[in-house]
Amino acid sequence: MLKIEIFPENERIETRTIPGKDDKPGRTIYEQLAYAYLGGKFPVEMKLGLEQGQPAYVAGLYTIHSSSFVINQYGSLELKRYGLLIEPISGK
Repeated sequence: MLKIEIFPENERIETRTIPGKDDKPGRTIYEQLAYAYLGGKFPVEMKLGLEQGQPAYVAGLYTIHSSSFVINQYGSLELKRYGLLIEPISGK
């Protein structure tokens, strides 16, 4: 199971705006910092994409929710490009 941790200092949403080009409107990106345990000595910093209005995740340990996976056109399992959801790990 992939473990993702959010620390108390990362219980906030960071926003950034990407300017539009070629007559397309700009867009705002909502992200939250988290750390993934990938088997190395230290966790790796990552960004969780959030939807507009979605509250920040609270500090704790999480894993990837099963709805975040899809089967691609070759029959292989992969993560969705957008819409990654995480869920708390019970029994910390």
